[in-house]
Amino acid sequence: MSIDKGSAYTTNLPTPPAAPTSAVPLWARPRTIRIATTIVLSASAIVLLLFPLSPSRSAQNTVIIALVFAIGAVGLNIVTGYTGYLSLSQFAFVGIGAYTVAILARAWPDVSPFAWVPIGGLLAAAMACILGLVTYRSRGPSFVIITIAFLFLVQFIAIEWDELTNGTAGITMPLPDWPREWGNWPFHLALVVLLGLSLLMSWWIRRTKFGLGLIAIREDEGKAGTVGVTAPVYKLLAFGASALFVGMAGGVYAYYLGFVDPVNMFSILFSVQIVLSVILGGRGTLFGPVLGAFLIEPLNTFANNVSFGVIQGGGNLRLVMFGSLLLLLVVLLPEGIVPSLKALVERARAKGRVGLSGARLAPLSSSTTPAVTTERAPAHPGPARALLEVRGLSKSFGGNHAVDDCTFTVPEGSITALIGPNGSGKTTVFNLVSGTLLADRGEILLDGERVDRVAPWGRAHRGVGRTFQITRLFREMTVLENIVTPLRSFSIPRLGVPAVSGAEASRAMELLDFVGLAAYRDVRAGSLSYGQQKLIELAQVLMLDPKLIMLDEPAGGINPTLIERMGDLIRDLNRQGKTFLLVEHNMPFVLGLCDPIRVLAKGHVIAEGDPDRIQKDPAVIDAYLGDDYLLERKPAPAAGLVTEGSTR
Repeated sequence: MSIDKGSAYTTNLPTPPAAPTSAVPLWARPRTIRIATTIVLSASAIVLLLFPLSPSRSAQNTVIIALVFAIGAVGLNIVTGYTGYLSLSQFAFVGIGAYTVAILARAWPDVSPFAWVPIGGLLAAAMACILGLVTYRSRGPSFVIITIAFLFLVQFIAIEWDELTNGTAGITMPLPDWPREWGNWPFHLALVVLLGLSLLMSWWIRRTKFGLGLIAIREDEGKAGTVGVTAPVYKLLAFGASALFVGMAGGVYAYYLGFVDPVNMFSILFSVQIVLSVILGGRGTLFGPVLGAFLIEPLNTFANNVSFGVIQGGGNLRLVMFGSLLLLLVVLLPEGIVPSLKALVERARAKGRVGLSGARLAPLSSSTTPAVTTERAPAHPGPARALLEVRGLSKSFGGNHAVDDCTFTVPEGSITALIGPNGSGKTTVFNLVSGTLLADRGEILLDGERVDRVAPWGRAHRGVGRTFQITRLFREMTVLENIVTPLRSFSIPRLGVPAVSGAEASRAMELLDFVGLAAYRDVRAGSLSYGQQKLIELAQVLMLDPKLIMLDEPAGGINPTLIERMGDLIRDLNRQGKTFLLVEHNMPFVLGLCDPIRVLAKGHVIAEGDPDRIQKDPAVIDAYLGDDYLLERKPAPAAGLVTEGSTR
């Protein structure tokens, strides 16, 4: 599977039959790509490692600066490429590392500045975590503005704190004490090692549960919370990891320059250059940011030394060049170089090959039914125990009371329906129960425990799983990655577990077999049909092994065959002990499947009972079903069958 932003490695899984390669061009075949990639990476590594042998001091200087920017870009890729947050403060961590090493070197002049480099990295990571805490609830433009403000704030502190930083006068570093013949080798090799370590960390992150959670946050942070991804912790760790080696690189860079000052060490133009490196090479890829940095820094050097007519070399030409480059990237390579090359290869491989999108679903059978650990409670005389209790729930948006003193229960082991006219508050109730919205008033109890103030990931860990009215899969992930993303619990050691492997991967394949879509495991989720996405989202929820499964319009927008499949799956899972709460407008589907039924109107429950009672209730007929329903009503068909004229 691909090592880039769409997937992680899988192990111990059966591999589907490979497509015939006879129709694939030689250059696009996997073996050719592997050989070419190995040759290019090996040659690049050798040239980079031995570059100080170059007689050109100017070229050596350009490569050293490019190494600093490459380390910065690899770090930024964790926040921007994996997590989806665009930061313009990345060069601030270079400055923090540089000042840390400079201050410590001045205080202990007999100790090599290289000894303080790790401390510079740790302090930069700590400051990045503080930035992560400050920006906890920010996203989009507001997040970008805060990162810019952080950059200027750190620069302001460096200017004003004269006793520590020497203000605008800066700090002079001690001269290197190695033989003159060594030249720039120590600086160069130190930065090469840091680049290798940062790439290794990025590679490791993408192949772990930590990286899979970051990709989920990038794709849909709200949805990630409902499947158990503890977003604040993931983001905090991502910020720290993104700055660790960048701070160390800043310390080496300060020693190389021999001088640090607040203007150059906290330049927003350098932060923009790092961002451009990530965008040019390809966000979310491993080597893309490095490629971008080694393309942009020579352009920067060129812009500083060349003039064109009235445009003088230096700042003005650099702004024109980088601005033009950004426009070209948006128009010609919006995904960056590496993803564009990958897409080109995929198109060549797919040409003339029959796709899976129209394939028939695998039939249901007892052999494909996954093991469900939650067993149905033993039958007792009298009413079933309430698994979910909603008491006096209210939620307003301005003057609109979407949910108004809503009270109902979901009996354990039942398939409970929540129906009502459009605008009655059904989806809002779902959002309140799952935690994507917080209630103004009221209580929500799951299995006797209050959860109305628990975060969405906490509710997922306690046993609440939900789907959405409009499917919200992680579109750039593969189907298999979507299934293994949910987490039943959170622990720091678990973040280092391989993303897709072992018993969890086998369980995911069982669930894909259960919904009849095992053949799609390596397909990008966003390429599936709407009905297939509905089934994948159900399998994703089942991965949580929830006590309560909440389905928001499971039969909405899909064809009769898939509606029948959905009904069969729900019934099968219910027989194994799963409890369901459904919002649905397809009345034949509801009446043939659900008991009890709760009817919502104007934000509160107006009727509840079994299907026969609900069909005859005057309040329900007046608020929802209408008089025409009585005239046209026929005996309810089997669950999942859609009769002519029924709502879909």
